[in-house]
Amino acid sequence: MAFDLLTEVNRNGGYSNLLLPQALSSSKFEARDKGFVTELLYGTLRMQGRHDYILSQVSDRPWIEVDVGIVDVARLGAHQLFEMRVPIHAAVSATVELARKVLGESKASFVNALLRKVSVKTLDEWLEPVSDIKDDVTRLSILHSHPEWIVSAYFDLLKNFDEVASALAANNVPAQPTFVTWPGRSTQEELLALGGQVTSYSRYGARMDVIPSQVEAVIRRRAGVQDEGSQLVAQIFADAAGDKENWLDICAGPGGKAALLASIAKVNSKNFTANELSEPRAGLVAQVVDGARVWTSDARDIASHNEFFDAILADVPCTGLGALRRRPEVRWRRSVLDLRALTELQQEISDSAISILSVGGIFGYATCSPHLAETRIAIADILKRHPNLKQISVEALLPGNLHNATTNGALTLWTHRHATDSMFLALFEKIS
Repeated sequence: MAFDLLTEVNRNGGYSNLLLPQALSSSKFEARDKGFVTELLYGTLRMQGRHDYILSQVSDRPWIEVDVGIVDVARLGAHQLFEMRVPIHAAVSATVELARKVLGESKASFVNALLRKVSVKTLDEWLEPVSDIKDDVTRLSILHSHPEWIVSAYFDLLKNFDEVASALAANNVPAQPTFVTWPGRSTQEELLALGGQVTSYSRYGARMDVIPSQVEAVIRRRAGVQDEGSQLVAQIFADAAGDKENWLDICAGPGGKAALLASIAKVNSKNFTANELSEPRAGLVAQVVDGARVWTSDARDIASHNEFFDAILADVPCTGLGALRRRPEVRWRRSVLDLRALTELQQEISDSAISILSVGGIFGYATCSPHLAETRIAIADILKRHPNLKQISVEALLPGNLHNATTNGALTLWTHRHATDSMFLALFEKIS
């Protein structure tokens, strides 16, 4: 299962966070085997850059020229050897047997040779020469299994390679399941009664080490699974929009923030609309917004609906660099070349939202990326293009125990600082 899913993600553009739950729910695995497959798949995806570095040291041909099936099988073996509590003989023999089944005998022999060579040293021994690399970006890229452009992007923001290392390391730690209650449909107390622990900052969340599909409130769509950072974005936006009547989530799919905002709006007698470009994703949104209106349209053409709104959240498409612990393949799938197209799209969506924002209304610009181009530069561009906006500091809307979480008045969360996804939210008011 791990190999099939790894192939689908690495070679066919699949998404691990969608494919794995489907595969596990249709399997007959015991809980411990489900846990094993989860770590083997997600862990291999996270650490495959470092695994490739080690495997390339023992390969008798350039690693970039090795058959992709061999590469993925060897990565699974390396992950068991270096990151899991699998005995060496078991990791090697099980992986070679997998190679025989999916690749054939000759390729299995090559996998066997690779794994036997890498297994003669511990992970620390393999990485000892890396620690001597003088270039900080190259060294941290290998040690923490991130492309160099992401390491550089983090340094542009954090300005300290020790903190960059902490941020990269945090991306490699599996996130504990975080649940969100939807006001009017469920409560934190309901989840706490199941053994959950209240979230640190969100007043709607709870953390539990349980499979979401086993939680009654989730099954009945009275609660959901959502990172605390995303909950905070919705919570702060809703608080800022508290006295506004008509709310819009202009990029609502797959529906996490929309579900929470729709519930908050409903219990406060506000009108809520969700908009999503993709019909399948719009369908997912419709399932969780408790009867609220859902539009299926391009956010850039939102004015065609001929309506104005008092509060608009644009959680724009982005590189996703703030959610790498939950979506491990994103670090390998994105490149710096993606930024130009994404930032242009972010500008177009922002302009479209602002065009239908009522005077006195609130606009929220959010990303799940800390990248400079998608955060501070984007905000400066919005203010330059729209002199009829003024930025509102989020400081007064933050939970009292949330510290070191703003940049120039915008919410700036970091996984290594706040144990959330690295979310960003800037708020604006339309003054004319």
